[in-house]
Amino acid sequence: MTPLRPRHGLVYHFLSSLRRSVAMPCSEELRTLSPSKRPRPAEEDGARLRFVRLSEHATAPTKGSARAAGYDLYSAYDYTVPPMEKALVKTDIQIALPAGCYGRVAPRSGLAAKHFIDVGAGVIDEDYRGNIGVVLFNFGKEKFEVKNDYPIAQHICEGVYYPEIEEVQGLDDTERGAGGFGSTGKN
Repeated sequence: MTPLRPRHGLVYHFLSSLRRSVAMPCSEELRTLSPSKRPRPAEEDGARLRFVRLSEHATAPTKGSARAAGYDLYSAYDYTVPPMEKALVKTDIQIALPAGCYGRVAPRSGLAAKHFIDVGAGVIDEDYRGNIGVVLFNFGKEKFEVKNDYPIAQHICEGVYYPEIEEVQGLDDTERGAGGFGSTGKN
């Protein structure tokens, strides 16, 4: 918490007295823990990404660091992706996404930069319960060898909004209008 400075005048005095009179909701011990290490309240339990290994070849998703955006996904089998072609790589992982999320399968930056490997078809719906497959595109000039237990992509949980669809006679005009594909002149 940022300390209050006297230059805030009456606001400073009000907040200082309020701070002294309000009991803090967590113990001194919990305040010293980083937010990622604090115990979660029961209502946050639904924010877990649950998974099942479908075979002995499956590798559990992992994070590269505590604040990494995604969980690494691993190939369950050996594959060869020829140059300028694609392969559907199975993970043998089944997941249950937290409520209100979809899963985005994103490329790993090292594979893209070093081997010209990208991913496609990267949306996992909240209610999908099948084997997670990753479409790998090889845009390189050499074949790409994928081995069992090799990290191939990352899975990111993103919030999703489920709007009702409505057909209308016309849409409101905007400053941009129908301009797209370089219409702003900035590309």
